[in-house]
Parts: sequence; structure tokens; C-alpha cells
Amino acid sequence: MILVIILFTTAIFLVLGVSVWVLIKEIFTVRVPPPIRQRVKFHILHYFFQLTIALGNVLEKMKLCSMPRFFCFLQDLLVSKNNFGVLVKNLHFGTIPVRLFQPKTTSSGPRRGIIFYHGGGCMFGGLDCYHNLCSYLASETDSVLLSVGYRKLPDHHHPIVYQDCLNATIHFLKELKTYGIDPEQVVISGESIGAGAAAIIAQALLDRKDLPKFRAQVLINPVIQGINFQLPSYQQYPNAPFLSRKFLVTCVCKYLAIDLSWMDDMLKGTFIPPDNWKKYKKWLSSDNIPQRFKSQGPQPESPGPFNEAAYLEINHIFNLEVSPLLADDKTIAQLPETLLVSNEYDVLRDDSILYKKRLEDQGVPVTWCHLEDGFHGCIMLFDKKALSFPCSHKAMSSTVSFIKGIK
Repeated sequence: MILVIILFTTAIFLVLGVSVWVLIKEIFTVRVPPPIRQRVKFHILHYFFQLTIALGNVLEKMKLCSMPRFFCFLQDLLVSKNNFGVLVKNLHFGTIPVRLFQPKTTSSGPRRGIIFYHGGGCMFGGLDCYHNLCSYLASETDSVLLSVGYRKLPDHHHPIVYQDCLNATIHFLKELKTYGIDPEQVVISGESIGAGAAAIIAQALLDRKDLPKFRAQVLINPVIQGINFQLPSYQQYPNAPFLSRKFLVTCVCKYLAIDLSWMDDMLKGTFIPPDNWKKYKKWLSSDNIPQRFKSQGPQPESPGPFNEAAYLEINHIFNLEVSPLLADDKTIAQLPETLLVSNEYDVLRDDSILYKKRLEDQGVPVTWCHLEDGFHGCIMLFDKKALSFPCSHKAMSSTVSFIKGIK
């Protein structure tokens, strides 16, 4: 009994200590972007986000539970699902869990189809976490939507996310008639790492003659490349709320099974061979970023002095299954009409800008929604009422409007 009391007391003091440490850090080091007027609300959300990660890291160091599992447990526990008037079915395509959202009303003909891959840096997120976003999209666009619950960290590494999303997509595309979907009206979409997966799969399936072609792709703050971490957005917002540069690169390293000791080489670009940079600079360079997105003064540029050892450890980051921005012009030119949603206060901002230029240079129609007051993941708060932000509604309304406008 005494041992139990000691353990319980220790646990309470540990939680309190971590909570106070995170609170002090939030108050004195976190900068709320100026356009966001609801500063207190923003700080509260960010505080609990960071507290969850900090407590998860403590549990992981104590070998009680991995940080991603702890985060996902709390995330799913707090989710309040809203079906927005659509029918929801949980299915499995082989071993891959998926969730189907179908409008209840009858339709005079086949409906539009949407395939959605969730975000979360391969650590967080899931079918439950993105349930409301998906059900709302299906309801507002009168579409049949498939959400893919791919496997993720800590148990599964590259290329599992890509393979799960690809296999689920192929299975769905072969069964469109079963779900009452028009094969000429299929939209592939995703958020964050899920948007990166959408971009990869849209490229991978271009030559498949046995499958319907995608009518459009919707990429919401996508992860498009893992090579140039010295783009202006990475320099301007290294401590961006909800996705700092360090946390992003940590997620990339863990998913790609790259030892964290190579993080500094990744940030400085020393793993990039001179010949590779010469080949890809025209697509990856900060020169492609409009001046209005750059700070005054000299801009850092990749790569640093070449480190061959780092290249041998990290070179798989050049694969198209990781960095779809590196696809050749012929591939890019065949991609469907695209919506790109980017946030100003997001390290991934410039990834969207680079991909936008690549698509437009090859004649692909692009609709760009840039949220001047946006931050990473803000679309997830679109239905959270008191916890929502104007940028959350703008991101969602732009997505709905684009999809409804597809003919």
C-alpha cells in the first residue's frame, strides 16, 4: 500500500513538473503569428499539444508507452464524431482499415469519388481523428469519400505509408461501380504527409491503363520534398506552431529509419552530392520562391559542404516515393487539375509554392489557396466552434468549393 502511494505521488509530481515546464516554455518562447488575433485560444491549444508530446516522451523514456501511441490514444479519446448526415462504414481492404462516407440522399446518377489520406507526420492522426473532416467533405460536395487508415510509426517505417495508400487506392479504383462512383470524377486528396502521399500516388498511377484517371488532386499543406530544408519558410518559421522544423525533420528521420545523428546534415544539405544539386536546383532552389515570401538580407542556400557518409545514409530521400517534387517534366505534365492549400506560418509553405511552379510550368491548371493567417493543421479545427479560427474555415470552404466546381 505504501509503495502504491509513493508511486502515485511520484506520478502526480512528474505530471505537474512537466506541465509547469511546458507552460513556462509556452509563455516565454512561443510566438503567436501577428494575424492571429485569438492569442489566448491559440496558446491554450498549442500548450496542450506540446504537453501531450512532452508527457508522451517521458512515458517513452520510461519504456511504458511510445510517444506516438500515447498521443494517438488521447487524440482519439477526445474526438467527438459528427457524421454530417452521411452514412459511415468501416471496412478493410485486405489488412488496411478504411472508412467509407456516403451521402444518404439518392442520386440520379453516379457520384463523384474522393480518396483521402490523413496527416500526422506518420506518427499521429487516423480514421477517427479525421472523421469529421471527411464526413463534412462528403456531405458538402455530395461525394462518396474513402479515408485510408494506413499503418504508421512506431511499428511501421518507409515505404509502408506509400504501399498501404497505393494498395487501398488501387482496390477502390477497381470497385468504383460498387460504390456508385463516376470513374471520370475521382479526386485524390490528403493533408500534410497524406497530401504528400496523394501527390506520390497520382504520379505512380499515371501509366496504369487498367485504372480510371484522377480528375483532380487536392493537396493541403503537402510534404513534397525532403531535400532542401533551407527554403525561406524553414528559415523564417523554424519554431512554427504545431510543426517546428526540428519536429518535421524528426518525423522524416524516424519514418525513413534515418538515425537522428544525421539531422544536422539534413538541415544544412551536406548530404546532397554536387551533381544532384546541379540536376535538381532548378526545382528545389529558393530562386523559385517569390520575393514577397523572402526575408530581407542574404538567403541561406543548400547544399553545405558535401558529406559522402551522410549521403550514403540518407540517399533514399531522393526517391520519388519520398520526394515527388523530383519527378521529371513528362510526369508532371500528365497530372490532373490541382488545388494547393498552403499556410503562411508553416515550414511547409514553400513546398507548396515549389510544386505550384512545377505544375504551372508544365501547363497543369492550379488553384492556389494561400492562408495569410494560416498555420499547420488549421483545417482540422474547422468544426471545433469556439476552438476554430478564420483560417480553418477558409481552408475548408476553399476545398469544398474547388471539388464542387469540378465538372
